[in-house]
Amino acid sequence: MKVLGLIVEYNPFHNGHLYHLEESKKLSGADYTVCVMSGNFIQRGEPALVNKWARAKMAILSGVDLVIELPTAFAMASAEYFAYGAVKILDSLGIVNYLCFGSESGSIHELDLIANVLYNEPQEYKSFLKESLKKGISYPAAREEALISYLYKKNIYSDRLDLTLKSSNNILGIEYLKAIKSLKSNIRPLTLKRIGNRYNDMELTGRISSATSIRKLIHDSSKENQSLNSLENVLPIYSQAILENEFSNGKGPVFSASFENILLSSLRKMSKEQIRELPYVSEGLENRIKSAVESSGSYEELVEQISTKRYPRTRVQRTVFNILTGITLRKLNTFLAYGGPQYLRVLGFNPRGMKLLSQIKKTAVLPVMVKPSDYKNSCNPLLKEMFEMEVQATDVYVLGYSNPAFKKSGQEFTENIVIIR
Repeated sequence: MKVLGLIVEYNPFHNGHLYHLEESKKLSGADYTVCVMSGNFIQRGEPALVNKWARAKMAILSGVDLVIELPTAFAMASAEYFAYGAVKILDSLGIVNYLCFGSESGSIHELDLIANVLYNEPQEYKSFLKESLKKGISYPAAREEALISYLYKKNIYSDRLDLTLKSSNNILGIEYLKAIKSLKSNIRPLTLKRIGNRYNDMELTGRISSATSIRKLIHDSSKENQSLNSLENVLPIYSQAILENEFSNGKGPVFSASFENILLSSLRKMSKEQIRELPYVSEGLENRIKSAVESSGSYEELVEQISTKRYPRTRVQRTVFNILTGITLRKLNTFLAYGGPQYLRVLGFNPRGMKLLSQIKKTAVLPVMVKPSDYKNSCNPLLKEMFEMEVQATDVYVLGYSNPAFKKSGQEFTENIVIIR
């Protein structure tokens, strides 16, 4: 039995995702597919367009057999922590043979070369990094500069490697490879070259368009009360039907601006010392946040005022939304110190996924949670704390719905697992 693992957000599931899923199956020759998927908040520090159960249903109807949730503490984290948490879950299942991810590079060798440097941290590289950090630039920028200096000194630098370090999916792929090394996992990494568009394209570019452009169109259409017929060419039929159903019920689309009053209010009540306790706050960022929130009247204005080259937008967004999820730097560091994710939360499956689950219950090294209420029986206080953060994240997320009937708390326990028969 060969099992393919994927790490996804599916926000929403589009034709590019379908291409990646089908080509990954061919490349790996796998018999089954399991994906680790972000929950209601995603890596860019934003709420997902529709909830995790709707997105899990899109995935299963499109050919994924089993969907496992990536806890919010890791789903809404830096590339390094996001990758580590997701790979840890795949490895903990005890059945996954392959991890296939998309990249601009398309070359495992090229990405692994960089991952080896970051994992082993040779002394020369650390010296370059120290010098770069002295310049006051952000850590990601300093790391990139140090890598280029190190590779140049070792005579393996090239313009192609320079481009590799500047591409978002390559960076995430490098972190997956680093996580595999760190966990000493036997999972074999594979990569597919991305096609059709750039990750952040703002306009539809044909049948395979970026998720960013799709979300933008949905955002603009919702403001003008227009139909989503123009998405027919970029979304699989199941995805479009699920989106339309969620939207018609007032359960989306959910955008960051839906929470702006809660966020502005919360931030204005916080002291600089309290803001400093949030993840990704360092180098005086708390001062910039506190100043910006006093003069901002909207979420977009807040983020724009805080963001700089030193403080990238995604870092700012993660920091701000962690106020609502209850994740602090101390809690995140504790989770990392104790190995990352503490459980395997099942969001949905098909009959083939049910067979996988039977096997996983024999091989998994973390507790498998099919019924959310099972977490109360755990003797692991860290597991309880991590899952209670998930409960809080969902309780906050549903406040972004337009239909008051679906804004009730406790949906982490009342929403049914997705089972496609």
